[in-house]
Amino acid sequence: QVQLVESGGGLVQAGGSLRLSCAASGNTFRSNYNGWFRRAPGKERETVAAINWNGADTYYADSVKGRFTISRDNAKNTVYLQMNSLKPEDTAAYYCAAARPYYSGSAYYDPGVYEYWGQGTQVTVSS
Repeated sequence: QVQLVESGGGLVQAGGSLRLSCAASGNTFRSNYNGWFRRAPGKERETVAAINWNGADTYYADSVKGRFTISRDNAKNTVYLQMNSLKPEDTAAYYCAAARPYYSGSAYYDPGVYEYWGQGTQVTVSS
């Protein structure tokens, strides 16, 4: 089992920045990928960014490329999402997730790959 706890959400004005953190515990070594996802009211869940175990491979949704950065600190078992130049359309509940054990495929942008999910943290961007 893997437990994930997000933090860092909040209310920010458009153009501002936030950094989300996802602290993992449990059998974290069995997940090769971590991802950040978001769900806005009335919309489907969207993959925001994903990263492999050593940070060499990353994925970003087109809507956040150039503004968001995913990173990880394996010594702290923590994955981060730095969000800059925030827009009102970034408003959503953000969730971190860990891939199912030993998954090593290339579709790590697919939410279906992820087995463990955090409780979510709300990000609200005012105009």
